[in-house]
This record gives sequence, C-alpha cells and structure tokens, in this order.
Amino acid sequence: MPSNKNESTPGHNETPQKKKDRAAEIADTFEWLITAFILAFVFRAFVMEAFRIPTGSMADTLMGAHFRLRCLQCGHEYEHGFIPSEYRDRMGRPLREDTVPGTGVTPPRTCCPSCGNYLSTNDKVPVANGDRILVLKCIYQFFEPKRWDVIVFKNPNEPYINYIKRLVALPGDEIEIIDGDVYIDGKISRKPPKVQNELWMTVYNNDYRPVDPNRPTFNSAHTKPWRQPFINKPGSKWLTADNENPTRFSLDSPTDQINTIAYDTSLGNDFKTTYAYNRVDSYRNMPTCSDLMVRFYARPAEKPGHIGASLSKYRTTYTALIDQTGQMTIAKMYEGEETVLSNYQTHPPTLDKWTLLEFANVDHQLVFEFGEEKMTYDLGLESDAAGPRRTDIEPQVEIFGAGRLALSHVAIFRDIHYTSGQGGRATNGEPFELHDDEFFVLGDNSPNSLDARYWQNPGRANNGIYYRPGVVPRDYLVGKALFVYWPSGFKPFAKFPIAAVPNVGKMRLIYGGKD
Repeated sequence: MPSNKNESTPGHNETPQKKKDRAAEIADTFEWLITAFILAFVFRAFVMEAFRIPTGSMADTLMGAHFRLRCLQCGHEYEHGFIPSEYRDRMGRPLREDTVPGTGVTPPRTCCPSCGNYLSTNDKVPVANGDRILVLKCIYQFFEPKRWDVIVFKNPNEPYINYIKRLVALPGDEIEIIDGDVYIDGKISRKPPKVQNELWMTVYNNDYRPVDPNRPTFNSAHTKPWRQPFINKPGSKWLTADNENPTRFSLDSPTDQINTIAYDTSLGNDFKTTYAYNRVDSYRNMPTCSDLMVRFYARPAEKPGHIGASLSKYRTTYTALIDQTGQMTIAKMYEGEETVLSNYQTHPPTLDKWTLLEFANVDHQLVFEFGEEKMTYDLGLESDAAGPRRTDIEPQVEIFGAGRLALSHVAIFRDIHYTSGQGGRATNGEPFELHDDEFFVLGDNSPNSLDARYWQNPGRANNGIYYRPGVVPRDYLVGKALFVYWPSGFKPFAKFPIAAVPNVGKMRLIYGGKD
C-alpha cells in the first residue's frame, strides 16, 4: 500500500499551542515542587522540627541511646543508658560520643528497679537509639515559657549544640533546691498533675515476683536471696501470698482489729534516688527521697472495717483511710499525738469490687484517692511545712485494714529528687536569683545531668557579649518539646540494618507547664 504522508511518530504533528501547554504544565510542576520545598523549609525552620535525644540526662522522661532490658527474675522491663566511651571500635579506640553500634554489645551490670535483682550477662544486646521528638519552635516568640516545660535551647557554652532540659525557674525567680524539691522565692514549686504522673519512679511492684527468689542476686551492695518486703507487724494477720494468686494480699480479721503490714527496705529496694538507667556503682552515695506514693486495688468481702495506708516523712506519719460508712480521713501522727487533718463523706466501699486506692505525699501535699473520689490536703509551701528536715530518718510505708479484704497490684513509687552536690548552684541556703530574660533548667535524670546547677563558664554570644554562668538566656531558647514520634523502633529481624518497626506503645506527649 502506498504510504500515508500524514503518518508520523507521536507528537510529530503537535501544534505549537499543544507544545506550549505541555511546557506550561512542566513549569507548573516545578513551581509546585519549589513551593513545597520552600514551605517545608520554612515549616522546619520556624514551626516544628524533629530532634533526636543524644544522652540520658532527661531519662526516664526521654531516652538517649540505651539498652532495653527485662529482669530475668521478675520480668520487669527497664532501660539502661549506653555510654559509647566504655566500648571500643575495631581499631581498639573508644567509640566517639553519640555513636550507636549497629550490632549488639554486652551491657554493664544493672539492677532491676522493682525486685532489686542485679543482672550481669555476657550476651550481646542491641543498642536502641535515642528518642526522636517533635519540637514546637518559635512558640516562645509569642508566648512566655512556663515552669516545668521541657525545652530545647542552645547550650550557652557551645551555642552550636542544642540541649534539652526541664525549665524550673523564670526571670525574676529566686530558685533554691531543698531536699530534692524546687523552691521559688522561698515557696515550694509544685509540679502540674500530668507532669507529676510522668515523674513517679518505681520502688517496688508486687506484680513482678522473682521466679527463683533463692538466688543471691537481690538488693543492695551485699546481694542476697529475695524475700517479700511487706512484712506483718506484731499481731497482724495479713497473708502476703494468696494461695490462688501469689501477687495478692488477703486479710480475714475482726472488723475492730487493725492489721498492719510494713515495707522493709532491708528486704526490698530502698528509697534512695537511684535510676535503673544509671550505673549501679553510683547507688551507694545517693540521697533518700521521702516524697512517696503507695497504690493498690482493694476488694472488701462482707462488711469491712476499714482500709488505708500511711507514709512517713521526717518525724511525722501521715495516714489515709476509708471506713465501712464511706468516710475518708487524712490524719497525721507526730510525737505520739494524732491529729485529723481532713474528712470527706462518700458512699461506702462496694463489696466484692476492686477499687483503686492511692495515697501520696508529694511537694508538701497529701493526695488520697479511692475510686473516683479524691482528697487533697495542703501542708504548706514553706520549707519547714512538713516539719524539721531529717535526712537521717528513712521514710516508712505501711498498709493497714480490718475485716475481710483482698489487695492486688500493690506498688510503691517515689518522686523525682533533684540533687544538689558540692559546688552546685541554687543549693539549700544559697538561692540563685535570675535576672531579666534568664531561665534555669534541670535534667530529670538529676544525678547524671550537666545542667544549670554546674555550668561554670559564662555563656558565649556574638559581638563579645557573655551571659552569666548557670542561666539560659532568652536569645537561646529554641522551642518546646511536644511529642515523642519515634521512640526507638525494632528491627524486623536480627540482621536488618535499621530499626524500621515503630514502637507505637511508647509514642507519647511530653507534658510540661500547666495542664
């Protein structure tokens, strides 16, 4: 057949208008790509940016590179910090700071924060990367920072490095650290409830019982076999190992007979400000924390007498109880004299129903919760509001009751305790006053945090300007930590190069300021 002279390859006969339209489409695409890139750059620079936590100074709130461990005795999960300088590369040199090995390494000796089991192993354990967080930038250009915010700022001594700490004092404040608490202008600074809930640390959880309690690997520097740390006081009839469920406590006594079990620190973990995240050789010299919380579920059977708990601080014992009529009472015992501090009438405890009971003594407040009912008693804001300080007296935790009762999920927690070592700033008796546009920050892992307490050199700025040692200047505020979006994921299989599986259960908001 004769060839058709109009046949041609596609596009051969495109009109100039069609070619022009296609060129415009390509130009529009590039324009959108450039616009998207600019918007992303602006968003990152001025609105929100992702950061990775490099160290453990904010543990357990935020994790740096760490080992994820599980106690081989009781099964309690905890994290322990990875210190690169303690490990060697293939050339025998110490690993550089902020290095995370791609293969497992042998963790150091650690201690379970619940049962007190000391773990030593030669097994290789993967090193989890630090938490990755989202930081809301420029918020402090429009709103004033709030006390207890977790903030990102430029390190005053090395402004090219970003730090993350908790903001505890604002311009014009006079800050002082007394017995682990923050005082502003001579008054204790209480943490907002959501911040407080994040900062409770486990002392003992009865749900985690060792599988081999006779192994001599538990408790203190002189390890020994594990024993139930809650023990009966004379005449008490509590059973601390239920036949059906060994994690439950039970009582069967007359309704007018008080029965008390006390937590014995010679058997269980003590109340020192230790962190499972930190080296165990630092435990011995840690101070004692006396802000505690005891928590358990109670189930009365038949008509109960009462159920309650007591916490001591210095020389005073505080009690919280609810009786069979539903009257909740907070009282104190000092030098043998009991004083009722507060009463509240609610409905009687429901028989054969598990109800949560919590009693806390924190930041000079007594907080008593039973089910949906909550009582709070303010001891006062002054440093001596809880009585003369006695660091030589160990706090006591007791649970008491009468009638037929069962308890489950029994646990004790301690508050964060800010340490103030020799040479530190804002120590007891030596308050530190902040000037205009100056802020004071502390790490949640207080014994292992280089923060405003210890900065010795003046902060550096441009044009020969220097800032006072121990402060974060307003100019160096970067933003507020908002959300942990990638809390060190998991590898889909052992030899996979990266931890690509998200750890969804650990994704969380970062609380700070007011709720």
